Amino acid sequence: MHKFIQLGILTLLGGALTACQFGQSTLKEDALPQWVDLFNGKDLNDWTVKIAKHEVGDNFAHTFRVEDSVIKVSYEGYNQFDQQYGHIFYNKPYSYYLLRVEYRFVGEQAKGGEGWAWRNSGIMLHSQDPHTMLKDQDFPISLEDQLLGGNGKEERPTGNLCTPGTEVVYKNEQFTPHCLNSSSKTYAGDQWVTADALVLGDSIIKHIINRDTVMVYTHPTINGGNVSNYDPNIKQDGQVLKSGYFCLQSESHPVEFRKVAIIDLAPYAKNPEKLQSVLEKIRERELKKE
Repeated sequence: MHKFIQLGILTLLGGALTACQFGQSTLKEDALPQWVDLFNGKDLNDWTVKIAKHEVGDNFAHTFRVEDSVIKVSYEGYNQFDQQYGHIFYNKPYSYYLLRVEYRFVGEQAKGGEGWAWRNSGIMLHSQDPHTMLKDQDFPISLEDQLLGGNGKEERPTGNLCTPGTEVVYKNEQFTPHCLNSSSKTYAGDQWVTADALVLGDSIIKHIINRDTVMVYTHPTINGGNVSNYDPNIKQDGQVLKSGYFCLQSESHPVEFRKVAIIDLAPYAKNPEKLQSVLEKIRERELKKE
């Protein structure tokens, strides 16, 4: 899928708007794929919870709930957080897509949460199926679009990359450390932030914060550590990640998600020119809304 890089996908949906390399697109607005809301504002019927130290489907202490038309991640029922990292998975895998999540951090961290987990959450991309996670597994094998809130003291970018059980290519080199900061600015307080992820199979993945591209990497594979208590039959090192589930994270700090929406780009996966044109037009449409 290296051809996507040559087609200029790196310029799309973040940074300056550039002209399509294939000339003016003939796509009409009504032919463009539309955003589909995956969170209906009412319930979590299309979602599956997996919390470390609990079986899949056990929403321990009502960690994930819907209140006031948002998904709330709360810890009122925890005596101690005790590394009970949680994730809520949408019940359908994707390969080529544009994902949008609107989030904000609120309140105080749960007792016993790690210091690094203060105002820390994430969107896990190309994740394993939650039903393949073992009871005590801490994180799904996935690519984490890490979400951080500012502390008022130092720079704390959001839209970072973390790699539980995975590796990627970053700036043409294999990236083996666990986390990599993005170029995002810091978002402090309880403000809502829009996090988009453009995922193109096993080629390019981009993290986009409030319309700005802040992280780009390629060629994700299952590899490395930073995940524990997993099934070795699932963690097949060297396996290329072409698709998977996505999920939202609970890491001990309360967080809210008011929008989760997707544009499925799978129909264009085998037509790079058409995909380029569609992404260009989607960006134009988004700019008109600003």
